[in-house]
Parts: sequence; structure tokens; C-alpha cells
Amino acid sequence: MKLLTPQEIADTLQAAAGAGFISARCTEWAEGAKGRKSRQVWLHITREALLPTLRRLADIHYPHVSVIAHADTGAQVDLMYHFYIYWGIPREEILVTLTISLDKSDLRTPTITGIIPGALTSEREKQEMLGIEVVDIPDGRRLFLPEDFPEGVYPWRKDETGIPPDMVKELWATGRDSLQLDDTPPAPTPEPPTA
Repeated sequence: MKLLTPQEIADTLQAAAGAGFISARCTEWAEGAKGRKSRQVWLHITREALLPTLRRLADIHYPHVSVIAHADTGAQVDLMYHFYIYWGIPREEILVTLTISLDKSDLRTPTITGIIPGALTSEREKQEMLGIEVVDIPDGRRLFLPEDFPEGVYPWRKDETGIPPDMVKELWATGRDSLQLDDTPPAPTPEPPTA
């Protein structure tokens, strides 16, 4: 197997994204006392280019999904799909991040579970916490929020659909003061007798 450089990966994925390509950059720096290199490829693409670009990434080397991160930037939500390729090949791993921007008036994205089944938990999380509709998700049930959590409230959003102030509880007003801890240190544990 020929290992591609970060720039070769960026070029290959740009071609796969086609008209859906927005931008790309490659970064590399040394980390830690041993100077271990961290190599990264960052691609910003459209939602429509996500699946073809990810399929091409899987052709290069099957990606290990790390996380689907997010940023509420005001008028849109950016989803950053972080993958490692060449996982398990010492000192060859490359972080590849595919970023898509979703306008808040159209918060839909296709599921990637047909390519990366392990992304299901992160996709379910984005539905609950951000209000994103993951189209064709194989299991769209709630995972993190209770079933009685109000519809239309998304804890990670920074707009009017985020947690309203009346849902935030004042811990000191919950009667927990009766659970105050004693300042006395615990008694030492006796040592077992020696034979």
C-alpha cells in the first residue's frame, strides 16, 4: 500500500468533492518531548459533497471516526467530521477533517453510517443537541436526552432554540444544603497485622 502525503490526500479529496469543494489546507507540527509529528488535512466542502468525498477517503484507507464536532456560528452550524487514516501504522496517522456548513434554515445532512457505521452515536447526538436532521439515519431515537425533554430545545445551540433560562436550575435552591460535607478528615485505615 502506497501511503499518500497530506497534500496528495487533500488533492484527491478535492477532486472527489468536485463543485462541492470550498477550501483545503494541510498542517504539520511536532508535539511532545520526542517531537512526534502531527499531520492534518482540513477540507471545507458542501453538504452535497460529503458522501462522495468520504467514499473516496475510504478508498485511500479505511478511516477511523474520531468525532463529529460542531460550531454554532450564528446563521449556520458547522459540522466537522474528524477521521484518522493510516490508523495503526506507527507515526503515519493523518487526521482528516471534512467540514460542512449548514444554514439554520435547512439543518439537514445525510447519514454517513452507510460508509462509517461507528458514526451513529455522534449523528444521534447532533440530532438531539443541535436539532440537525440526519437524513436516512438507521436509528434516530434519543440517546442522551430523556424522552420528556421539550421538543425544539437544543442544548448546544447558541440561539433562541438553546436552553432557556427557566430550565437552568439554581443548585443552591434545590435543598442540597442538607448534604453538606463534614470538614473532619476520614479516619486512617488500620494496617493489617503482619505475621
